[in-house]
Amino acid sequence: MDLKLKDKVALVTGGSKGIGLGIVRSLITEGVKVANVNRSEAEGIALQNEYAANGQECFFIQGDLTDIDACRNAVEQTQQRFGRIDLLINNAGVNDGVGLEDGPDAFVQSLQKNLVHYYAMVHFALDALKVSRGCIINIGSKVCETGQGGTSGYAASKGGINGLTREWAVDLAPHGVRVNAVLPAETWTPLYEKCLAAMPNPEAAKAEIERLVPLGHRFTTIEELADMVVFLASPRSSHTTGQIIFVDGGYTHFDRKCTVTSDVSSFGAAGKS
Repeated sequence: MDLKLKDKVALVTGGSKGIGLGIVRSLITEGVKVANVNRSEAEGIALQNEYAANGQECFFIQGDLTDIDACRNAVEQTQQRFGRIDLLINNAGVNDGVGLEDGPDAFVQSLQKNLVHYYAMVHFALDALKVSRGCIINIGSKVCETGQGGTSGYAASKGGINGLTREWAVDLAPHGVRVNAVLPAETWTPLYEKCLAAMPNPEAAKAEIERLVPLGHRFTTIEELADMVVFLASPRSSHTTGQIIFVDGGYTHFDRKCTVTSDVSSFGAAGKS
């Protein structure tokens, strides 16, 4: 399917690794010109050079998005390089484990890492997106729906992202700008692999988590998540806005008895053929 994205311009935050990198790669496969804003210069330059060798654009912009000036600079550099912005993918963030015991200052810092720059990026890119009748995709997390424990800042940020997705969809509908959110749950990323590697039995821990994912009893891949983002960003999804879409194999919303492999799974309606 031609997603009709060739020569569009996308600004992606945190596009040098993990889910962000998957999104960048999927966009470029569709012929999109990408601006990638990231803290790590080494990662960003390496990715830029990789695509430049093939005549493709993955323009790196160095910046720590907790600095509002870095958000403004990312938008300005993208416009200077490409002359337009069609797609804004807000992805950068980290589950920093800021909980109730850490205090208000740490909580505010967590919001700066995970929420405030989403607003800032849209604010600074707003005029360009109105001109292009573009699209915003916000990457969230199932944590805002389920809770996780010990991560108040991240959970509040991701809940805020859901709220802003709906708010901006209302604000920008008259301008033809669509806004949607994509929420992962258990997605197999290098960071997830690193976390499990620190456990006494990584393979057993991985298997235990996979057992809880109803569809296929496996982690979501980065590519599956990225492909949903790119589809929503494309004109093939031209009448979809204000939606919060989970790419999670049913992990977040299925009845708990559908996620276990024991006799309880045959209880009630789940046991009917």
